[in-house]
Amino acid sequence: MTPAPANTVPACNNLALRKAARYLGATYDKALAEAGLRATQFSILQVLNAHGETTITGLAETIAMDRTTLASNLKPLAREGLVTVGASPTDRRARIAAITDDGRARLATAVPLWQEVQAKFEAAFGAGEAAALRTSLDAVLGTGFEPWAE
Repeated sequence: MTPAPANTVPACNNLALRKAARYLGATYDKALAEAGLRATQFSILQVLNAHGETTITGLAETIAMDRTTLASNLKPLAREGLVTVGASPTDRRARIAAITDDGRARLATAVPLWQEVQAKFEAAFGAGEAAALRTSLDAVLGTGFEPWAE
């Protein structure tokens, strides 16, 4: 057996996570395309539907995304009238995002598509394993890194 070259990175957590994220993300994107949404957009609508209007900063923290990327993801949703983004009435520096009635309707169309792919993944991967995976991935967020700190 030939040894690995010195510049090889063994067992890279980042690569393993990104490969799985691309694989599952593409699977959810494909399923949600029928509702005209990508998986990230679905997640944004879900959070806004569950939490009501929220600041861009709060939304970014909730979905673990930097504000610039979140703003880019909100633009098409706002163009389609699925969300509104405007100045906070109490703090002009803050921007507030909210789901619209059209956004709720689109989300209602997308939820059964999401449920179907979710059930297929859990059937193939195992419901217990999927729950453990979500728990492990949630724990990653508590490791103390500050990827978006300025």
